[in-house]
Amino acid sequence: MAPVDTNPATKKQIKNDGNLLTKYVPLLSWGRSYQKEWLTGDLLAGLIVAIMLVPQGMAYALLAGLPAQVGLYASIFPLLIYGLLGSSRVLAVGPVAIVSIMVAGAVGAIAEPGTAVYLQMALTLAFLAGLIQALMGLFRLGFLVNFLSHPVLAGFTSAAAIVIGFSQLKHLLGLSTPQLDFINTITYTSHHIAETNMTTLVIGLTGIIVLVYFKYALGGQLKRLGLPNHIRIPLTKSGPLVIVLLGTLAVLFLGLNQTASVKVVGEVPAGLPPLTIPSFDLSVWRTLLPTALTISFVGFMESFSVAKSLASKKRQHVESNQELFGLGMANLGAAFTGGYPVTGGFSRSVVNYEAGANTGLASIITAVLMALAVIFLTPLFYYLPQALLAAIILVAVVGLIDIKSFRHIWAYNKVDGISMIITFFSVLAVGIEAGILVGVAAAILLFVWRTSRPHVAIVGRMGNSQVYRNVLRHEVQTCPTAIAMRVDESLYFANTKYLEDTILAQVADNPEVNHLVLIATAVNFIDASALETLETLQAELRDSGVELHLAGIKGPVMDRLKQIGFVDHFGPQYIHFRTHDAMAAIGCLPE
Repeated sequence: MAPVDTNPATKKQIKNDGNLLTKYVPLLSWGRSYQKEWLTGDLLAGLIVAIMLVPQGMAYALLAGLPAQVGLYASIFPLLIYGLLGSSRVLAVGPVAIVSIMVAGAVGAIAEPGTAVYLQMALTLAFLAGLIQALMGLFRLGFLVNFLSHPVLAGFTSAAAIVIGFSQLKHLLGLSTPQLDFINTITYTSHHIAETNMTTLVIGLTGIIVLVYFKYALGGQLKRLGLPNHIRIPLTKSGPLVIVLLGTLAVLFLGLNQTASVKVVGEVPAGLPPLTIPSFDLSVWRTLLPTALTISFVGFMESFSVAKSLASKKRQHVESNQELFGLGMANLGAAFTGGYPVTGGFSRSVVNYEAGANTGLASIITAVLMALAVIFLTPLFYYLPQALLAAIILVAVVGLIDIKSFRHIWAYNKVDGISMIITFFSVLAVGIEAGILVGVAAAILLFVWRTSRPHVAIVGRMGNSQVYRNVLRHEVQTCPTAIAMRVDESLYFANTKYLEDTILAQVADNPEVNHLVLIATAVNFIDASALETLETLQAELRDSGVELHLAGIKGPVMDRLKQIGFVDHFGPQYIHFRTHDAMAAIGCLPE
């Protein structure tokens, strides 16, 4: 018998290796503790999401300028990979509208839709986006997505929804509109509106009416009948499948594709997706990199916000860097299996959750069912009207136009509202990729502008307490020979000049003052520029007969000040734990 290793260090290493593997492969976590009662929910959720994903996948592929089957291919191996590696147990990954329109914009600028080059560029975009996300996850760079603020994302999403909607007018009206930007699409459509195919329009509008009924009215009716959520919500989401079935049968039996020139999806190849290889041409990478970065950030933000919201309802945890890694690997999978960039979808994820998904097995089941669909069901899609796929997209993106958020943001903070407006109109004017970059730049510049003029309050003592509050808001006592000033912002290069001017102005206006206490309770960081300003201020004030004191400095900030030698240089006797201590030290409290 082989000897048993009882070395504690060995056992610890094995445990650490196991924890690391579980961290990057969440399947090993929920798989080991899988309970048989979870299986019913995972099976039902996997089935319902697959039913939703078939028409949506084809619709979003056409939106991206790709053949319908590419949307189905993007719904197989990427879902399987995410089910194994994603930290969310309910997120439903696959093609989504916003990512699809970004693919169309980027790839359409360098290749002709319908060509092999166009498809390879879409594969390359999935590869680059996946590589970026996976590396960001591995190197713990999830914090970078914080540069996409909520107002910027809301403005981007609303504008992108409008761009997506207008891009589908050609399918709804039966026009042969070329690939154009938003403004030119409107112009072209208005000039050719008389060429509308009325049969196509009727089919599309009928589809929209049915989808709107399923989305907004059916749920209330089913609720009044007493149906539970896990049955009611999946039924309300089955509208796309209903119109696909009815529309396909109508075209097939009435021959509308022949008699009324109704455009149909056409032949969809049967069988599993082929092995594909993206382009490794560096010049192509440089061209697609801006869009790949945008897809990486926006796709992750959309996925993570949905995953986090649903996880909180079950008191589960979603790890941001693992989500990046899982989504990145899913996109890499799409690149090598005939797909295009994917991310987590809001509506499908909600359905997945409400249908009872308990683990990543639900995504794996959806992937298996999608594989069966492309093997056995693709001949049924031949007569599917493109107008109905456009209807599915139009109804889906209407909900992305977020007027409520704009009103709330504008009412709460005009600066954030301005960044949302700038992003919104930039996306419409210059395109999705450039528009969101303009929005991010605007948000950062507005943040710098706002923090460059921090709120500064002169404070006084409330009664006989040790509490100090703004003299403009409360009845307080002040000291005639001292000013206690609170700055409500971290100190950095952009606001040091403003702070210096404010302090010197206060001293100039109060010649009887010989002490100034700068209260730093709201300061989380002091950069090198601010540090130099404090040293300069101390010298300038001392020359005019005023001593500068610091009070309420937070522990981490104080640690850095001590480490750099600032405390010794400034003078420990001028740095106080609390405002009250400072006022006592300079003799501003009654005996």
